[in-house]
Amino acid sequence: MRFRKTLMILAAGVLLAGVLAGCGGKSKTGSKDGLQVIKIATQTPLSGGSATIGEAIKLGAQLGLDDQKEKFKEMGFELQLVPYDDQSDPKKGVANAQIIGADQAILAVVGHYNSGVAIPSSEVYEKYNLPMVSPANTATDVTDRGLKTVNRIVARDDSQGPAGAEYAVKTLGAKKIFIIQDKTAYGTGIADAFKKAAEEAGAEIVGYEGITLGEKDFNGVLNQVLSKKPDLVYFGGIYSEGGLLIKQGREKGINIPFMGGDGMDASTLVEIAGDTIKNTYITSAAGDSTKSEAGKEFMQRYKEINKKDPEAYSVYGYDSMGVVLQAIENAIKANNNKLPTREQVRDAIREIKDYKGVLTEVSFDDIGDNDYAKVFIYSFNEAKYPPQLEGEVEK
Repeated sequence: MRFRKTLMILAAGVLLAGVLAGCGGKSKTGSKDGLQVIKIATQTPLSGGSATIGEAIKLGAQLGLDDQKEKFKEMGFELQLVPYDDQSDPKKGVANAQIIGADQAILAVVGHYNSGVAIPSSEVYEKYNLPMVSPANTATDVTDRGLKTVNRIVARDDSQGPAGAEYAVKTLGAKKIFIIQDKTAYGTGIADAFKKAAEEAGAEIVGYEGITLGEKDFNGVLNQVLSKKPDLVYFGGIYSEGGLLIKQGREKGINIPFMGGDGMDASTLVEIAGDTIKNTYITSAAGDSTKSEAGKEFMQRYKEINKKDPEAYSVYGYDSMGVVLQAIENAIKANNNKLPTREQVRDAIREIKDYKGVLTEVSFDDIGDNDYAKVFIYSFNEAKYPPQLEGEVEK
């Protein structure tokens, strides 16, 4: 018995040594088929009310990564996308950010969609020196905090709000405006920027009310709109609530123009509002992919691969991934063709100049904003997505 027990202990020791040796045989970032693994994370809402755009960003990023896999293999690296669902919830985004930051194979993040999730999550990325390139966040606080890791390729709300206000007052002739916002960092930020610019342009703000994410019945605030008799209703928020506001407003006889920001730029807005979408206007940080051959080619490939039409921010997920991978390639070359650190990738992203994407051109300034960002103005003249492009405004 004693001899048998000794054999069992020896066998267990050999097995444990083998496991430890197997763990020690990989770099801390891992390897696959002799290639060092480089992971890029996405953080977007893949469930809940904002999942339409969150999924579109992820799929765009995946296509961007897949397009460059072979090039990176030739350099000795295996690219992998690791998607995370932030559920449009700041707490979930922060929890995911902690997991992402702890995975040393992840060298960058493409995300988020909601500014209210991006802001607290990016505080975690900063702690880990993990760079983020946002395809969609427009709140001013995203970059105004001066974090070294935070960048975005789209315009800010202090550009988008005034562009919408100028169009509302000067083109649509709005003199009395009622503003509704969803109390989020994004919704409040863009509503306040619109309000300030509209007042400066000579409009009177006859109402400023808040609703809550997830609400379905807007009878109360729409009754206030009716009582104030405005020329235009402006909504700072996301398409899930925006579509219901428009639909319920039309049912109450509110037939004046509705306007919103890029949070309304989604096919689901039309699905919710139906024919009541007519006479609705939005500003967006996303351009029209159909206006260039590269954009049309992207849309066709995206649809063939994903079996669905792209959304406004699909191509921004693709271009954000392109910026990330260009920076990683630059960092690899600067590091004698070896795996770069997160700090090296972080600095290489901020140093990106004149990057040409499918739809965007990108040069980051010293706080991570894009010098080439634009605001686009669209109108819904029928229950069809995408809407009609009316014009664009430089940053």
